[in-house]
Amino acid sequence: MESNRRNFLRNSFASASGLAAATMLPTDLFGQGSTNMNNVKEIILQQEKRPAPKDSIRFSVIGINHNHIMGMVSSLIAGGGQLVAVYSKEPELLPDLTKRYPNVKVAKSEAEILEDKSIQLVASAAIPVDRAPIGIRVMKSGKDYMTDKPGILSFDQFKEVKKVQKETKRIYSIVYSERLSNPAAVKAGELVFSGAIGKVIQTIGLGPHRINPTTRPSWFWEPEKAGGVLCDIGSHQCDQFLFYTNSKKAEVSASQIGNFNNPKYPQYCDFGDMNVRSPHASGYIRIDWFTPDGLSTWGDGRTFILGTEGYIEMRKYVDIAGRKGGNHLFLVNQKETLYFDCSQVYMPYGEQLVSDVVNRTETAMSQDHCFLATELALTAQKMAFKLNV
Repeated sequence: MESNRRNFLRNSFASASGLAAATMLPTDLFGQGSTNMNNVKEIILQQEKRPAPKDSIRFSVIGINHNHIMGMVSSLIAGGGQLVAVYSKEPELLPDLTKRYPNVKVAKSEAEILEDKSIQLVASAAIPVDRAPIGIRVMKSGKDYMTDKPGILSFDQFKEVKKVQKETKRIYSIVYSERLSNPAAVKAGELVFSGAIGKVIQTIGLGPHRINPTTRPSWFWEPEKAGGVLCDIGSHQCDQFLFYTNSKKAEVSASQIGNFNNPKYPQYCDFGDMNVRSPHASGYIRIDWFTPDGLSTWGDGRTFILGTEGYIEMRKYVDIAGRKGGNHLFLVNQKETLYFDCSQVYMPYGEQLVSDVVNRTETAMSQDHCFLATELALTAQKMAFKLNV
Protein backbone atom coordinates (compact mmCIF):
# COMPACT_ATOMS: atom_id res chain seq x y z
CA MET A 1 0.00 0.00 0.00
CA GLU A 2 2.89 2.36 0.85
CA SER A 3 4.48 1.55 -2.51
CA ASN A 4 1.28 2.46 -4.35
CA ARG A 5 1.07 5.75 -2.45
CA ARG A 6 4.65 6.64 -3.42
CA ASN A 7 3.97 5.86 -7.08
CA PHE A 8 0.82 8.00 -7.01
CA LEU A 9 2.70 10.96 -5.53
CA ARG A 10 5.59 10.58 -7.99
CA ASN A 11 3.28 10.43 -11.01
CA SER A 12 1.19 13.34 -9.75
CA PHE A 13 4.28 15.50 -9.27
CA ALA A 14 5.60 14.64 -12.74
CA SER A 15 2.26 15.50 -14.32
CA ALA A 16 2.02 18.80 -12.46
CA SER A 17 5.60 19.72 -13.39
CA GLY A 18 4.97 18.92 -17.02
CA LEU A 19 1.77 21.02 -17.01
CA ALA A 20 3.57 23.95 -15.41
CA ALA A 21 6.37 23.72 -17.93
CA ALA A 22 3.90 23.57 -20.80
CA THR A 23 1.88 26.53 -19.60
CA MET A 24 4.75 28.83 -18.54
CA LEU A 25 6.18 29.35 -22.03
CA PRO A 26 7.59 32.73 -23.06
CA THR A 27 4.45 33.36 -25.15
CA ASP A 28 2.26 33.26 -22.06
CA LEU A 29 4.69 34.94 -19.69
CA PHE A 30 5.58 37.89 -21.92
CA GLY A 31 2.87 37.96 -24.56
CA GLN A 32 5.09 36.87 -27.45
CA GLY A 33 7.27 33.99 -28.57
CA SER A 34 11.02 34.07 -28.75
CA THR A 35 12.69 35.42 -31.89
CA ASN A 36 13.24 32.83 -34.61
CA MET A 37 16.81 32.53 -35.80
CA ASN A 38 15.48 33.02 -39.33
CA ASN A 39 14.79 36.64 -38.41
CA VAL A 40 18.49 37.28 -37.88
CA LYS A 41 20.05 38.84 -40.97
CA GLU A 42 23.43 37.24 -41.64
CA ILE A 43 26.24 39.28 -43.20
CA ILE A 44 29.35 37.44 -44.42
CA LEU A 45 32.02 40.11 -44.70
CA GLN A 46 34.39 39.61 -47.62
CA GLN A 47 38.12 40.14 -47.72
CA GLU A 48 39.14 43.57 -48.94
CA LYS A 49 41.42 44.07 -51.91
CA ARG A 50 44.07 46.28 -50.39
CA PRO A 51 47.15 47.93 -51.90
CA ALA A 52 50.55 47.00 -50.58
CA PRO A 53 51.63 48.97 -47.50
CA LYS A 54 53.11 52.35 -48.37
CA ASP A 55 55.76 52.34 -45.65
CA SER A 56 58.40 49.84 -44.60
CA ILE A 57 60.74 49.40 -41.65
CA ARG A 58 63.48 47.07 -40.44
CA PHE A 59 62.69 45.47 -37.09
CA SER A 60 64.11 42.86 -34.76
CA VAL A 61 63.03 40.76 -31.78
CA ILE A 62 64.41 40.58 -28.26
CA GLY A 63 62.74 37.96 -26.04
CA ILE A 64 60.49 35.14 -27.25
CA ASN A 65 59.17 33.63 -24.03
CA HIS A 66 55.55 33.81 -25.11
CA ASN A 67 54.20 32.46 -28.39
CA HIS A 68 52.39 35.77 -28.97
CA ILE A 69 55.62 36.88 -30.64
CA MET A 70 54.60 34.93 -33.74
CA GLY A 71 51.46 37.00 -34.24
CA MET A 72 53.34 40.20 -33.50
CA VAL A 73 56.00 39.45 -36.09
CA SER A 74 53.39 38.41 -38.64
CA SER A 75 51.45 41.65 -38.22
CA LEU A 76 54.58 43.75 -38.70
CA ILE A 77 55.62 41.84 -41.82
CA ALA A 78 52.11 42.13 -43.26
CA GLY A 79 52.26 45.85 -42.49
CA GLY A 80 55.51 46.43 -44.36
CA GLY A 81 58.14 45.36 -41.84
CA GLN A 82 61.29 43.36 -42.58
CA LEU A 83 62.46 41.01 -39.83
CA VAL A 84 66.21 41.43 -39.42
CA ALA A 85 67.38 39.63 -36.29
CA VAL A 86 66.29 37.86 -33.13
CA TYR A 87 67.92 37.51 -29.74
CA SER A 88 66.84 35.16 -26.96
CA LYS A 89 68.55 34.52 -23.64
CA GLU A 90 67.15 31.00 -23.92
CA PRO A 91 68.52 29.47 -27.14
CA GLU A 92 66.18 26.51 -26.76
CA LEU A 93 63.27 28.83 -27.59
CA LEU A 94 64.68 29.86 -30.96
CA PRO A 95 63.78 26.91 -33.25
CA ASP A 96 60.05 27.69 -33.53
CA LEU A 97 60.73 31.22 -34.73
CA THR A 98 63.72 30.45 -36.95
CA LYS A 99 61.82 27.59 -38.59
CA ARG A 100 58.97 29.94 -39.45
CA TYR A 101 61.31 32.75 -40.52
CA PRO A 102 64.43 30.96 -41.82
CA ASN A 103 66.11 34.13 -43.11
CA VAL A 104 66.22 35.83 -39.72
CA LYS A 105 69.66 36.39 -38.24
CA VAL A 106 70.25 35.01 -34.73
CA ALA A 107 71.99 37.77 -32.78
CA LYS A 108 74.64 36.89 -30.24
CA SER A 109 73.51 39.56 -27.77
CA GLU A 110 70.87 42.18 -27.10
CA ALA A 111 73.50 44.87 -27.67
CA GLU A 112 74.02 43.63 -31.23
CA ILE A 113 70.44 44.60 -32.02
CA LEU A 114 70.38 47.83 -30.01
CA GLU A 115 73.57 49.08 -31.66
CA ASP A 116 72.34 48.40 -35.20
CA LYS A 117 71.32 51.86 -36.44
CA SER A 118 69.38 50.38 -39.37
CA ILE A 119 66.82 48.77 -37.05
CA GLN A 120 63.89 51.07 -36.36
CA LEU A 121 61.72 48.98 -34.02
CA VAL A 122 62.16 46.13 -31.57
CA ALA A 123 59.39 43.67 -30.67
CA SER A 124 59.40 41.64 -27.47
CA ALA A 125 57.49 38.85 -25.80
CA ALA A 126 60.05 38.27 -23.07
CA ILE A 127 59.11 37.18 -19.55
CA PRO A 128 56.65 39.93 -18.50
CA VAL A 129 58.81 41.39 -15.75
CA ASP A 130 61.60 41.96 -18.30
CA ARG A 131 59.47 43.71 -20.93
CA ALA A 132 59.59 47.22 -19.49
CA PRO A 133 63.37 47.19 -18.84
CA ILE A 134 63.95 45.96 -22.41
CA GLY A 135 61.64 48.69 -23.70
CA ILE A 136 63.52 51.36 -21.76
CA ARG A 137 66.83 50.21 -23.26
CA VAL A 138 65.25 50.08 -26.72
CA MET A 139 63.91 53.64 -26.48
CA LYS A 140 67.24 54.94 -25.16
CA SER A 141 68.92 53.36 -28.19
CA GLY A 142 66.73 55.50 -30.47
CA LYS A 143 64.30 52.78 -31.52
CA ASP A 144 60.55 52.29 -31.15
CA TYR A 145 59.17 49.41 -29.10
CA MET A 146 56.34 46.92 -29.49
CA THR A 147 55.68 44.60 -26.57
CA ASP A 148 53.29 41.84 -25.71
CA LYS A 149 50.91 42.52 -22.85
CA PRO A 150 51.39 42.99 -19.96
CA GLY A 151 53.93 45.51 -21.09
CA ILE A 152 54.55 46.97 -17.61
CA LEU A 153 54.32 45.11 -14.27
CA SER A 154 54.63 47.68 -11.50
CA PHE A 155 54.15 51.37 -10.85
CA ASP A 156 57.92 51.77 -10.51
CA GLN A 157 58.33 50.39 -14.01
CA PHE A 158 55.40 52.49 -15.21
CA LYS A 159 56.94 55.71 -13.90
CA GLU A 160 60.30 54.98 -15.55
CA VAL A 161 58.78 53.92 -18.87
CA LYS A 162 56.70 57.10 -19.08
CA LYS A 163 59.74 59.23 -18.19
CA VAL A 164 61.96 57.68 -20.86
CA GLN A 165 59.21 57.72 -23.47
CA LYS A 166 58.66 61.43 -22.88
CA GLU A 167 62.40 62.15 -23.05
CA THR A 168 63.09 60.10 -26.17
CA LYS A 169 59.74 60.61 -27.92
CA ARG A 170 59.89 56.98 -29.03
CA ILE A 171 56.81 54.78 -29.45
CA TYR A 172 56.04 52.33 -26.63
CA SER A 173 53.23 50.18 -28.04
CA ILE A 174 51.62 47.40 -25.99
CA VAL A 175 49.85 44.78 -28.09
CA TYR A 176 46.40 44.41 -26.54
CA SER A 177 45.75 41.59 -28.95
CA GLU A 178 42.16 40.77 -27.92
CA ARG A 179 41.25 43.98 -29.77
CA LEU A 180 44.17 44.77 -32.06
CA SER A 181 44.54 41.23 -33.39
CA ASN A 182 40.92 40.14 -33.55
CA PRO A 183 38.79 40.75 -36.68
CA ALA A 184 35.49 40.88 -34.77
CA ALA A 185 36.93 43.48 -32.41
CA VAL A 186 38.12 45.57 -35.35
CA LYS A 187 34.67 45.43 -36.96
CA ALA A 188 33.03 46.34 -33.66
CA GLY A 189 35.11 49.51 -33.59
CA GLU A 190 33.97 50.44 -37.08
CA LEU A 191 30.33 49.91 -36.12
CA VAL A 192 30.59 51.80 -32.83
CA PHE A 193 32.26 54.85 -34.36
CA SER A 194 29.77 54.91 -37.23
CA GLY A 195 27.01 55.37 -34.64
CA ALA A 196 25.44 51.94 -35.20
CA ILE A 197 24.35 51.57 -31.56
CA GLY A 198 24.21 55.21 -30.51
CA LYS A 199 26.30 56.49 -27.62
CA VAL A 200 28.21 53.74 -25.80
CA ILE A 201 27.46 53.73 -22.09
CA GLN A 202 28.91 50.42 -20.88
CA THR A 203 31.16 47.54 -21.84
CA ILE A 204 31.39 44.07 -20.31
CA GLY A 205 34.53 42.12 -21.03
CA LEU A 206 34.86 38.43 -20.24
CA GLY A 207 38.32 36.90 -20.64
CA PRO A 208 38.31 33.19 -19.75
CA HIS A 209 41.46 31.18 -20.47
CA ARG A 210 42.47 27.52 -20.26
CA ILE A 211 45.28 27.08 -17.78
CA ASN A 212 47.08 23.95 -19.14
CA PRO A 213 49.23 23.70 -15.99
CA THR A 214 51.68 21.09 -17.30
CA THR A 215 52.79 23.36 -20.16
CA ARG A 216 53.25 26.58 -18.18
CA PRO A 217 56.77 27.84 -17.41
CA SER A 218 57.69 28.46 -13.78
CA TRP A 219 57.43 32.24 -14.12
CA PHE A 220 53.75 31.94 -15.06
CA TRP A 221 52.85 31.10 -11.45
CA GLU A 222 54.77 34.03 -9.90
CA PRO A 223 52.82 37.34 -9.86
CA GLU A 224 56.01 39.36 -9.46
CA LYS A 225 57.22 37.95 -12.79
CA ALA A 226 53.92 37.54 -14.68
CA GLY A 227 51.98 40.49 -13.30
CA GLY A 228 48.93 38.91 -11.73
CA VAL A 229 45.58 38.08 -13.31
CA LEU A 230 44.22 41.64 -13.57
CA CYS A 231 47.50 43.22 -14.64
CA ASP A 232 48.01 40.54 -17.29
CA ILE A 233 44.78 39.52 -19.03
CA GLY A 234 42.88 42.41 -17.50
CA SER A 235 44.89 44.90 -19.54
CA HIS A 236 43.16 43.58 -22.70
CA GLN A 237 39.79 44.45 -21.25
CA CYS A 238 40.88 47.85 -19.95
CA ASP A 239 42.04 48.69 -23.46
CA GLN A 240 38.68 47.69 -24.92
CA PHE A 241 36.72 49.69 -22.36
CA LEU A 242 38.68 52.84 -23.16
CA PHE A 243 38.50 52.28 -26.91
CA TYR A 244 34.82 51.45 -27.36
CA THR A 245 33.64 54.12 -24.91
CA ASN A 246 36.12 56.66 -26.34
CA SER A 247 37.26 57.48 -22.82
CA LYS A 248 40.35 59.63 -22.28
CA LYS A 249 40.12 59.51 -18.48
CA ALA A 250 39.09 56.57 -16.30
CA GLU A 251 39.46 55.02 -12.88
CA VAL A 252 39.00 51.70 -11.11
CA SER A 253 36.11 51.68 -8.64
CA ALA A 254 36.53 48.13 -7.29
CA SER A 255 38.51 44.95 -7.90
CA GLN A 256 39.04 41.51 -6.38
CA ILE A 257 41.14 38.42 -7.00
CA GLY A 258 41.19 34.87 -5.71
CA ASN A 259 42.90 31.49 -5.99
CA PHE A 260 40.09 28.95 -6.25
CA ASN A 261 41.77 25.91 -7.73
CA ASN A 262 45.56 26.12 -7.55
CA PRO A 263 46.60 25.47 -3.93
CA LYS A 264 50.03 24.32 -5.14
CA TYR A 265 50.74 27.97 -6.00
CA PRO A 266 49.37 30.02 -3.08
CA GLN A 267 50.49 33.39 -4.46
CA TYR A 268 48.82 32.78 -7.80
CA CYS A 269 45.25 33.91 -8.52
CA ASP A 270 43.08 32.19 -11.12
CA PHE A 271 40.13 34.60 -10.90
CA GLY A 272 39.72 38.35 -10.87
CA ASP A 273 37.18 41.01 -11.68
CA MET A 274 37.03 44.78 -11.66
CA ASN A 275 34.74 47.74 -12.23
CA VAL A 276 35.98 50.75 -14.18
CA ARG A 277 34.37 54.05 -15.07
CA SER A 278 34.98 57.21 -17.03
CA PRO A 279 33.03 60.49 -16.84
CA HIS A 280 30.50 59.13 -19.36
CA ALA A 281 30.67 55.30 -19.28
CA SER A 282 31.15 52.27 -17.05
CA GLY A 283 32.67 48.86 -17.50
CA TYR A 284 32.77 45.45 -15.87
CA ILE A 285 35.66 43.05 -16.46
CA ARG A 286 35.95 39.40 -15.44
CA ILE A 287 39.06 37.29 -15.94
CA ASP A 288 39.48 33.61 -15.12
CA TRP A 289 41.53 30.51 -15.85
CA PHE A 290 38.61 28.08 -15.83
CA THR A 291 37.96 27.23 -19.48
CA PRO A 292 36.87 23.57 -19.32
CA ASP A 293 38.50 20.94 -21.51
CA GLY A 294 35.19 20.34 -23.25
CA LEU A 295 35.44 23.65 -25.11
CA SER A 296 36.99 23.47 -28.57
CA THR A 297 39.33 26.41 -27.99
CA TRP A 298 41.32 28.07 -25.20
CA GLY A 299 38.57 30.48 -24.12
CA ASP A 300 35.11 31.80 -24.92
CA GLY A 301 36.16 35.43 -24.99
CA ARG A 302 33.14 37.70 -25.12
CA THR A 303 32.66 41.45 -25.22
CA PHE A 304 29.36 43.28 -24.81
CA ILE A 305 29.00 46.92 -25.86
CA LEU A 306 25.84 48.66 -24.71
CA GLY A 307 24.69 51.77 -26.56
CA THR A 308 21.71 54.06 -26.29
CA GLU A 309 20.31 52.72 -29.58
CA GLY A 310 21.37 49.08 -29.49
CA TYR A 311 24.07 46.68 -28.42
CA ILE A 312 26.87 44.50 -29.78
CA GLU A 313 28.05 41.13 -28.59
CA MET A 314 31.28 39.57 -29.81
CA ARG A 315 32.08 35.89 -29.49
CA LYS A 316 35.65 36.16 -30.62
CA TYR A 317 36.94 32.61 -30.55
CA VAL A 318 33.96 30.25 -30.51
CA ASP A 319 30.18 30.24 -30.79
CA ILE A 320 28.87 27.42 -28.62
CA ALA A 321 25.47 27.84 -30.28
CA GLY A 322 26.90 26.12 -33.34
CA ARG A 323 28.44 28.53 -35.84
CA LYS A 324 31.87 27.35 -36.96
CA GLY A 325 35.12 29.08 -36.14
CA GLY A 326 35.48 32.40 -34.37
CA ASN A 327 35.08 36.13 -35.09
CA HIS A 328 31.33 36.25 -34.54
CA LEU A 329 29.61 39.59 -33.99
CA PHE A 330 25.95 40.18 -33.20
CA LEU A 331 24.30 43.60 -33.41
CA VAL A 332 20.79 44.52 -32.29
CA ASN A 333 19.40 47.98 -33.01
CA GLN A 334 15.97 49.60 -33.12
CA LYS A 335 15.14 47.96 -36.48
CA GLU A 336 16.76 44.52 -36.73
CA THR A 337 19.08 41.84 -35.44
CA LEU A 338 22.26 41.30 -37.43
CA TYR A 339 24.98 38.66 -37.42
CA PHE A 340 28.40 39.42 -38.91
CA ASP A 341 30.93 36.76 -39.87
CA CYS A 342 34.08 38.85 -39.36
CA SER A 343 36.68 36.20 -40.19
CA GLN A 344 37.86 38.08 -43.32
CA VAL A 345 38.04 41.54 -41.76
CA TYR A 346 41.41 43.23 -42.26
CA MET A 347 43.37 43.97 -39.08
CA PRO A 348 45.21 47.27 -39.55
CA TYR A 349 47.38 47.42 -36.43
CA GLY A 350 50.64 46.18 -37.98
CA GLU A 351 50.42 48.46 -41.00
CA GLN A 352 49.40 51.40 -38.84
CA LEU A 353 52.31 50.86 -36.44
CA VAL A 354 54.80 50.65 -39.31
CA SER A 355 53.37 53.91 -40.65
CA ASP A 356 53.62 55.51 -37.21
CA VAL A 357 57.29 54.54 -36.94
CA VAL A 358 58.03 56.13 -40.32
CA ASN A 359 55.80 59.20 -40.04
CA ARG A 360 55.91 59.80 -36.24
CA THR A 361 52.11 59.63 -35.97
CA GLU A 362 49.67 57.82 -33.63
CA THR A 363 47.29 55.98 -35.94
CA ALA A 364 47.69 52.51 -34.40
CA MET A 365 47.11 53.68 -30.82
CA SER A 366 47.82 56.90 -29.00
CA GLN A 367 50.52 56.80 -26.36
CA ASP A 368 48.11 58.19 -23.78
CA HIS A 369 45.63 55.39 -24.48
CA CYS A 370 48.34 52.74 -24.27
CA PHE A 371 49.51 53.97 -20.89
CA LEU A 372 46.02 54.58 -19.45
CA ALA A 373 44.90 51.01 -20.21
CA THR A 374 47.96 49.68 -18.39
CA GLU A 375 47.51 52.12 -15.50
CA LEU A 376 43.96 50.83 -14.95
CA ALA A 377 45.16 47.23 -14.93
CA LEU A 378 48.02 48.01 -12.55
CA THR A 379 45.67 49.90 -10.24
CA ALA A 380 43.11 47.10 -10.21
CA GLN A 381 45.79 44.53 -9.42
CA LYS A 382 47.29 46.62 -6.62
CA MET A 383 44.00 47.54 -4.92
CA ALA A 384 42.29 44.17 -5.38
CA PHE A 385 40.54 42.60 -2.40
CA LYS A 386 41.94 39.10 -1.91
CA LEU A 387 39.09 36.61 -1.63
CA ASN A 388 39.63 34.16 1.21
CA VAL A 389 39.10 30.93 -0.68
